[in-house]
Amino acid sequence: MHHGPAAKLEADKSASKKAKLGLILFLVYAMIYAGFVFIGLSNLELLSNHVIGKQNLAIVYGFGLIILAMVMGFVYHFFCTRFENNMNKKQEDKK
Repeated sequence: MHHGPAAKLEADKSASKKAKLGLILFLVYAMIYAGFVFIGLSNLELLSNHVIGKQNLAIVYGFGLIILAMVMGFVYHFFCTRFENNMNKKQEDKK
């Protein structure tokens, strides 16, 4: 039983803006992650220092990276939805 597509898919006019935003967020995350790797390679003892309560820098930095990835995902979703809504509004205004 074929019911067809759930929604009509059209060309994504905001794809270039979404790709640029994704690349920027990726580069920011990659630089922060590279900082973690650099600390691990150059000064391993620094990662064992306690920074919050009894948690060492490695744990705090690692969880920070995970939380940052989730926040960046929400930011990406928010702005991509906004880009799509603006493009769709402009397209409707032209009609």
